[in-house]
Amino acid sequence: MSRHRLIPRLLLLAGIAGAVLWAGINRDQLDPAALEAWLSGLGIWAPVGYVTLFAAGTVVFLPGSLFALAGGALFGPVWGAILNLVGATIGASIAFLVARYLAGDWVARRAAGRLKRLIAGVEAEGWRFVAFVRLVPLFPFNLTNYALGLTRIRFLPYVVTSLICMAPGAVAYTWLGHAGREALAGDASAIRYGLLALGLLAAIVFLPRLFGRFKPSPVERTE
Repeated sequence: MSRHRLIPRLLLLAGIAGAVLWAGINRDQLDPAALEAWLSGLGIWAPVGYVTLFAAGTVVFLPGSLFALAGGALFGPVWGAILNLVGATIGASIAFLVARYLAGDWVARRAAGRLKRLIAGVEAEGWRFVAFVRLVPLFPFNLTNYALGLTRIRFLPYVVTSLICMAPGAVAYTWLGHAGREALAGDASAIRYGLLALGLLAAIVFLPRLFGRFKPSPVERTE
């Protein structure tokens, strides 16, 4: 790789690494109270500031659940869910593009053996694999964004599938955040939001298993 292509990549990598390190060191300072105090100073720009912070947090490996719960507490169940979903999608898209720019070509050239077969299988599934990892909460969200960027999955299907399949989780965590704040304020209806959120999270966990039951067997595929 020529120097004029290598230097920007190294600078970007150093910037991301520095931001991740800073976020890890100051992680304890990021709580809903501090976030609310910062957003209150932005006035009508608070939603934009929140989405920007959520996206940046996703890129530097801050837990998305922290922002999702805070979004519900600060903006309510409806707007909180919308802002959470937008912020998560933008952050996931940026991480995907960063990984592809930094090392996508290098991985494509160097991958061999089992790793190459694994990447080829992921790329063959395309948006279906993206949907699977978004719906199954066992996959680490922030790491998955970068890992998918190292494949040749197309960007637009990645973004659209992520947006759709992250929606249930975004709604669930937003409702939980809203329910927690309202419960502390003495609102009995908050229990309903909490139960709805827990039910939605349970559905997310069991969705992949449900899809697996409807997946045709190898015999059926050959018929």
